[in-house]
Amino acid sequence: MRLNKYISESGLCSRREADDLIDQQRVTMNGEIASKGAKWLEGMTVCVDGDEIKQRVTISNKRKHVYIALNKPVGITCTTDQAVKGNIIDFVDHQERIFPIGRLDKDSEGLILLTSNGDIVNQILRSENNHEKEYLVGVNKAVSDDFLRRMARGVRIHNQLTKPCKVSRLAKYGFRITLTQGLNRQIRLMCEALGYKVTQLCRVRIINVQLGKLKQGGWRNLTEQELAGLLPGNKDW
Repeated sequence: MRLNKYISESGLCSRREADDLIDQQRVTMNGEIASKGAKWLEGMTVCVDGDEIKQRVTISNKRKHVYIALNKPVGITCTTDQAVKGNIIDFVDHQERIFPIGRLDKDSEGLILLTSNGDIVNQILRSENNHEKEYLVGVNKAVSDDFLRRMARGVRIHNQLTKPCKVSRLAKYGFRITLTQGLNRQIRLMCEALGYKVTQLCRVRIINVQLGKLKQGGWRNLTEQELAGLLPGNKDW
């Protein structure tokens, strides 16, 4: 297996980023600095910045489809159009044909799910299912009690009133919000309607799947427990 593929399948980064790490001489195999195009063989020890990485057990091999969680960085576009520079498909560089479930703005970061199973997308995204998505948000002005109340009860954007949601203060310039709908640029537009500007937006949870300690740019396979929560009653994974 090519070394960049081995590194990417550990979930550390994409193949392109793995090539950059190799170019920067930050990767070793069996204690020797690795070269670009090197091949990994069974039993070889691979380290990045001195920390050993291991190829994960690929749960997806036991399933019909691929289901992964990605910690998307700012600047990556959630499109399957590979003509778009910085598209999410090239960024993940998965061996299977996958696509994102829903979207996360180019200027936003955090948790997004991707899959090869088109049949489950509507089940997860359907607004009447009231599936929760949780975000941490930074803004340009101090978060007031009035702002929190107005956000929670609904704000008029896209010629409609947003659904009531859960909102709480995190810091002077930050708050947590949990939505059950996904209008285009919803949080940013809600804030703008109340005179605030979003400076940072990170999604940390989709239904029962948590971002947790997943490194920015890294991805992992969903667990059996996560899939059971996302797709209750559906075992056709």
